[in-house]
Amino acid sequence: MIKGEGVANKAPTIYDIAALAGVAPSTVSRALSKPDRVNERTRNKISRIASELGYVASVQAQSLSTGRTGSVALLVPDVTNPFYFDIIRGTQLQLRASGFTQLLVDTEESADNEIQALRQLRRTADGVILAASRLTDQQLADEALRQPLVTINRPTADAPTVLLDTPEVMVQAVEHLASFGHKSLAYVSGPTGSWSNHRRWHAIEAAASKRGMSVRKIGPYLPNTSSGAAAGDAALGTGATALITFNDLIAIGMLQRLKSRGVRIPEDISVVGCDDIFGADFCSPPLTTIASPIERVGRVAVSMLLAQLEAGPGNAARNLAVVPAYLKVRSSTGPAPQ
Repeated sequence: MIKGEGVANKAPTIYDIAALAGVAPSTVSRALSKPDRVNERTRNKISRIASELGYVASVQAQSLSTGRTGSVALLVPDVTNPFYFDIIRGTQLQLRASGFTQLLVDTEESADNEIQALRQLRRTADGVILAASRLTDQQLADEALRQPLVTINRPTADAPTVLLDTPEVMVQAVEHLASFGHKSLAYVSGPTGSWSNHRRWHAIEAAASKRGMSVRKIGPYLPNTSSGAAAGDAALGTGATALITFNDLIAIGMLQRLKSRGVRIPEDISVVGCDDIFGADFCSPPLTTIASPIERVGRVAVSMLLAQLEAGPGNAARNLAVVPAYLKVRSSTGPAPQ
């Protein structure tokens, strides 16, 4: 058993391994991160010493020869929101297949938390994927100059972007409700800092106007089930016979609240959600909602980021990928009440 001097009471480093193996620290780094670039005898010796010392690879060791950390950060506004589960899974699977580790950061629906995390990640992550960023256009442009960046559902002229085409499907939702004879709609708005929220409202407003339907916006509301209860009370005051919500969490909270008040869904009022999260089909009644291949979104975002890393600073294409969505009709929508 090797017992290197000075490493018994502290975590061993690549320098400790190098000293015991009689090689340069850069050789240790290559042997651990790119073993095919080191001859077998030296590689085996380094691996044996590292194992006996209980060495755990660090960011410093990985970056010594590659200039990279081997990590990519994913920032989401709310890690408890089921909508982000498949994005997290999609990015993680794609990153793992490419030899990267994923760092997950919950920004708690706060632009301040988001910008602070980005600043801290400049030294610890090779790139960042922002899901539903709450930053301004100028903040995104500034950050895109400082580190490789890809956004999801938040377009910017300065970084590659993956968009879910939910506004177009909001038009389909309006048409679906119009086919049931609804004349009065309400849109239950999400966070004011959400770019998707504004796009969805404008799409609904234009589609309703085109079909001679009255429409109004209520909110904003935080995108969770607790907010859905308050939204349900407010929606009843609008006189609307159909509601389209920012996301499924709000819609599910509304269904629960309306049921407790004796409102029948869809006989008295129809409800449409967005995201098709896990549980949307288990509601009472099952929720009509907008669905899309969320895991694919995460994979596409990773591919864009890796292409940016490969291209090098200033050479990445500012491309846009649009992932289609569709309306999934269930039992929460029906004919307008007479």
